[in-house]
Order: sequence, then structure tokens, then C-alpha cells
Amino acid sequence: QVWQIRLDLHLLNHDGNIIDAASIAGIVALCHFRRPDVSVQGEEVTVYTPEERDPVPLSIHHMPICVSFAFFQQGTYLLVDPSEREECVMDGLLVIAMNKHREICTIQSSGGIMLVKDQVLRCSKITAVKVAEITELIQKALENDQKVRKEGGKFGFAESIPNQKITAFKMESAAVDTNNVEEQAEEIITKAEPPSEVFAKPILHTPGTAQIGEGIENSWGDLEESEREEAAEEEGESEATAFECQKMETEDTSTMRETKKDEPIVLSDSEEEEVVILEPQELPKKTR
Repeated sequence: QVWQIRLDLHLLNHDGNIIDAASIAGIVALCHFRRPDVSVQGEEVTVYTPEERDPVPLSIHHMPICVSFAFFQQGTYLLVDPSEREECVMDGLLVIAMNKHREICTIQSSGGIMLVKDQVLRCSKITAVKVAEITELIQKALENDQKVRKEGGKFGFAESIPNQKITAFKMESAAVDTNNVEEQAEEIITKAEPPSEVFAKPILHTPGTAQIGEGIENSWGDLEESEREEAAEEEGESEATAFECQKMETEDTSTMRETKKDEPIVLSDSEEEEVVILEPQELPKKTR
């Protein structure tokens, strides 16, 4: 039989970089946890209460700590420990988990950004320094907690509960007065400048189309003089070609009418149609 341990993390306040904060809180909770002592004699297993024997800590060989890096402008700028606003505008995120022995436990990259090998190596070097500092802080906090507990005092979370340090930033819900909302809205409307023209109904040129206002031009960009001349020349050429095509069509139709008048019309009673078999052309012989 083994002990089954489950770790739950509850977020009280989120201001960015929740992965690093959660990893520190999780590893500290596991290091601070104590399980009941157990003795085994043959097939008899005895679980001792805290009053009978002191609880035993878990066997944690190393403490992996996560360090997050935010990238901006496709990796041009690098930022450690981004806040919530910085995470909203970052291009990508790189999370490296490492212990104090500089052993990488995991690497996670997210976001639409491609990282170069030199960037990852630079982040790993920064992670090694940050992990060494954070691990030293964790070990000092655990030693102080153990020292204060032996003296019968309170430390850490147990000490902060009576002083209400956890709820120091808690604010009561404030009531909002909405009685004068209509009057304030009318004042804002009267002070604001009226629009130049108001179109109540759209103008329907043809069924399925609508336009508000007359003489609206394209506002995607004004054409330069050279471009305007080229556009005018293209329009003139298109009109000329269209006129020539129309003229040729009228001439063809007039000639067809004249030929039809002169040629006799032959009527046939047979319903069978002639079948014409097209022989394939002889392929030219290949010469080397």
C-alpha cells in the first residue's frame, strides 16, 4: 500500500504569470506537507497519530521551478515574469522548468513565434540564476517555519490569518446610483455637436442594393495624377475597342442577312444525320 497525495491550487488573485506562481506554491506545499508515520511488522501495519509520533516529510529529491519569458516584436524584446497586461500584448511565451542543479525538467513554448536556438540558451541561463534564488528563498522559509513551530509559535499562512493580511485588499461592493442617468444622458446629447447630414432611409437604386448619400467616392486612397491619366487612357481604349467590336458585329449580321436572302433553302425529309469520321493526322517521324 502507498500514500495517495493530491495537490489542489486555488487562485485568489491573478495578475499574470500564473504558471510560475503555481509551481512555487505547489512545490512549497509538498515540501511543507507531513504524512503520518507508519511501522510494518510482518503483515501488521500500524499508522501512528500525530500525538504518538511526529509526522514524516515526503522524500523530495529536487524542486523544479518554472520561469516564464514573454517575447515582443517577434522575439526582439525579452521579458521575465510578465504581468497580466503584458501577457495580453505579447507575441509568444516560453516556460522553462529547472532545478538548482541546472537540470531542465520541461520546456513549453506557446504563441505564434519561432524561437532561435540562441534565444532558448539565453533563457535557460537566466532560468538557472532565477531558480537558484527562488530555491534559496523556499529553503529559508521552510527552515524558519520549522524553527518557529518547535518554539510553539505560528509562521506563514497560520500567522497571517489572525492579522487579516490575506484579506487586506478586499473591498465591499459599492452601490451605483442610476436615478439621474437619463438627465445626464440628455445633457451630454445637448452639449455634443449634431452630425452634418442625417439620412433616415437608404436610397434604393435597384432591388438588392442600397446607398446612403449621393456622390460617395472611394476612400481607400487618392490616385496620383499619373495614375489618373493612366486610368483615363484605359477607359478611352476600352470604349474604343467596345465600339469597334459592336461595329464588326453589325457588319457580320448585315452580310449574313444578304447571303441568306440569295441562297435557296433546302429542306430534307430524312431524319438520319450524316456521320463524319475524322481520321487522325499522321504524326511526324522523329529524327535523331
